[in-house]
Amino acid sequence: MTGIYKKGGIWQIDKVFRGQRFRESTETGDREEAEQYLIHRLEQLRQEKVYGVRQVRTFSHAAARFLTEFQDQPSIKLSAHHLSQLIEFIGEVPLTHIDDQALAPFIKDRLATKKLDDGTVKKGVANRTVNISIERVVRVLTLCARKWRDDEMRPWLDSVPMLTKLEEKKSSRKPYPMSWEEQSILFGELPAHLQAMALFKVNTGCREQEVCKLKWDWEIAVPELGASVFLIPADFGGRNERSGVKNGDERLVVLNNVAKSIIDKQRGISKEWVFPYNGTAMHRMNDSAWKKARVRAAKLWQEKNLRPAHPGYLSIRIHDLKHTFGRRLRAAGVTEEDRKALLGHKNGSITSHYSGAELGQLIEAANMVSATDSRGPVLTILKRRQG
Repeated sequence: MTGIYKKGGIWQIDKVFRGQRFRESTETGDREEAEQYLIHRLEQLRQEKVYGVRQVRTFSHAAARFLTEFQDQPSIKLSAHHLSQLIEFIGEVPLTHIDDQALAPFIKDRLATKKLDDGTVKKGVANRTVNISIERVVRVLTLCARKWRDDEMRPWLDSVPMLTKLEEKKSSRKPYPMSWEEQSILFGELPAHLQAMALFKVNTGCREQEVCKLKWDWEIAVPELGASVFLIPADFGGRNERSGVKNGDERLVVLNNVAKSIIDKQRGISKEWVFPYNGTAMHRMNDSAWKKARVRAAKLWQEKNLRPAHPGYLSIRIHDLKHTFGRRLRAAGVTEEDRKALLGHKNGSITSHYSGAELGQLIEAANMVSATDSRGPVLTILKRRQG
């Protein structure tokens, strides 16, 4: 049979059928099996050309096209991660057969707690993580129905099925803003480099990657105030080069007295990075040192207060430092507009063009929460009784 050739031990198809050339791999090194596959593909093409039968495409086909077509998206690495996990379960499922039932085994596997070969136990992912995967499925299927067409200009899929997402509100872990006492205990358990980063973060509201990858090139002096600020560019890369600032805008970082003192202490350590570690930028703050420190801090808090620490404190996250800053600003009476500017939230009325007076107002607002003890604004957190 003509139209097949061997390359790297695998038979490949290169054939012209009814004036149209098609090329693909048979994914086999057996000649007879490859010829049977070619016969099968020729019959499929004949059905499509003569009778208008639509080609049956699988989720793998659609996922591959998505990753190729949108390879320049900042979030493509995250999409590839989720799609690779999905393909293990629905890769060979026809697009027309993807529904809640087809996704059920994938969801069950992702939520399950597993015992690894080394004896450790790996907890299942959160509902939100599963929902992100489901959102990727919906995105791919929507493109199949609304954008992608075959040679006869027919959509790959007639309609997008309604896929059920998991409940998130009850299962998601709520933010936990710390008290001044909790902050003091936790930060006392952190190694020096993490302590400086955490103290900077809780006084600026920066996101984790904004602290890890903060550069001296982004510092801007404000001579009339005897101060400086940082302006993080909108195309800033976080963990990867294309991740960017979350809301797509430049991010103004205002320094209160505590943040300014930390910045001054960091000068001269590195020409590029504000918070270097072993000569380069840190990949993340949420490492084993952070996780061990929060366990020790919860134990110390219990010894001091003679009752167990709040579960939120025991599992305190890096992002909770940003929540702590935001709650303290609100408790101090800082206006919503100024809070948005200080936290880097998207705000149509805020731009990167500030007058000296406006920057002075923001610095003054940030200083309202620069205390590191009980002299700061009282922040009462309503907590349900445990147990």
